Amino acid sequence: MSSFHRVAEGGLSATELEVVLRQVGAERYHNRHLFHHRMTAGTLSKGEMQAWALNRYCYQAIIPRKDATILARAEDPALRAAWRKRIEDHDGEDGWSGGIARWLHLATSLGLDADAVKSERLALPATRFAVGAYLNFCASQTLLEAVASSLTELFSPAIIGERVPAMLARYDYITKDTLAYFTARPEQASRDAAFALAYVLEHADTPERQQAAVDALVFKCDILWTMLDALQHAYGEEGNIPPGAFQPEVPR
Repeated sequence: MSSFHRVAEGGLSATELEVVLRQVGAERYHNRHLFHHRMTAGTLSKGEMQAWALNRYCYQAIIPRKDATILARAEDPALRAAWRKRIEDHDGEDGWSGGIARWLHLATSLGLDADAVKSERLALPATRFAVGAYLNFCASQTLLEAVASSLTELFSPAIIGERVPAMLARYDYITKDTLAYFTARPEQASRDAAFALAYVLEHADTPERQQAAVDALVFKCDILWTMLDALQHAYGEEGNIPPGAFQPEVPR
């Protein structure tokens, strides 16, 4: 970790801590990744776009499980009341009408088989390791660190604002219906990020806890970056697709 993200021995004010957390995102969030830049530039092949949707499904599917883990650890009823909205957003009221279902719709609209996507068997090994590490982190680290790791949502509306217009403009097989998942996400992410940020700023009240919160956000940024690294390595110019992973159809 760079010294830029080191909390001084005397600690930070809440305002200063927020500045550091936002600087972590400015440096490390995955909107800076080559794969994202290629996506917004319109240079991904359809196979690469399918691979992105299929692998990202693994992350989407683990989010409510991660949030349920945090919920189970929270002793504060107010925290539980606020946090359970995240599970409802992803699972829907009936367990299959929320954000995960809309992501599956995105994947199938790109031509992928729904059962293959849901099985996650064609996902890259690095993807499965990354999302598993995130779930384990939220179960094994402190509640403060688990909450702080969710602060990547501070930066989510910006990446959606870059991604969606570019995808609609540059890929003729993508429509607004394909990207329906993203319609509600900026508002949901902003709501959730505001709550989590307030929680972190209140509870990170020692230099040690402040450093733990910063490190948790760095870790989460690394998870998201690793997932795009794996996609770029497997489906980019290097073309190193692991055995058993998704194989795009070769254009005729």
